[in-house]
Amino acid sequence: MALIKTSNPALNVNSFRVEQVASGDPMTLTGTVNKTGILLICVVMTAAWSWSRFFHAPASDTVLPLVAIGGIGGFIFALVTVFKKEWSPITTPIYALLEGLALGGISALFELRYPGIAIQAVGLTLGTLLVLLMAYHSGLIRVTEKFKLGVVAATGGIAVFYLVQFVLGFFGVRFAAINGSGLLGIGFSVVVVIVAALNLVLDFDFIESGVSGGAPKYMEWYGAFGLIVTLVWLYLEILRLLAKLNSRR
Repeated sequence: MALIKTSNPALNVNSFRVEQVASGDPMTLTGTVNKTGILLICVVMTAAWSWSRFFHAPASDTVLPLVAIGGIGGFIFALVTVFKKEWSPITTPIYALLEGLALGGISALFELRYPGIAIQAVGLTLGTLLVLLMAYHSGLIRVTEKFKLGVVAATGGIAVFYLVQFVLGFFGVRFAAINGSGLLGIGFSVVVVIVAALNLVLDFDFIESGVSGGAPKYMEWYGAFGLIVTLVWLYLEILRLLAKLNSRR
């Protein structure tokens, strides 16, 4: 089968380069959709628990340990999943549960400062997912090689910028204009949200290639994992953009 590029690290060029098993069912689109739903439920469950803990005792100390555990633990299980795809039926639900802890805590902190922001971010994230899925399914968005290259390059540039910003932060260097609520900061967030959303289109295309290529059944979990990774990124970027817009009021 043809191998295609995606900027999602979970769905890279080698993701579906696996040996087809002679026996057993192959990966299906319906199975991947169902497993994506299961992972979303896992994220929502622990996010709701983390959220409720904060609003029972509204202090940052209540959720910061959960954010740390969820963020670090989720990152570890994401790496394990990427390098051991055959373990994905076990590691991806654990990743989703841990990621939910972090998202619930982060969302609660934003909600305390900007009431209503979390449900807005959730709605925009799911709305973006549905719109892009329909656009992809209808052929309105065509995943050409130039499209793939552009999204991959943009995502890589954003990743490098975030990494540089993180490292320089230890030396007291801050990018106030980019992280602020000025026009430059808002414009940057809009661009990042668009790039994150376009990664969903690459994910759809990549999963479809895995299905048409007869990838093993466990790759349904791996494909669902890749979508969740992108959705988490998109949600956080939308949350950040909404916070910048609210701070201007």
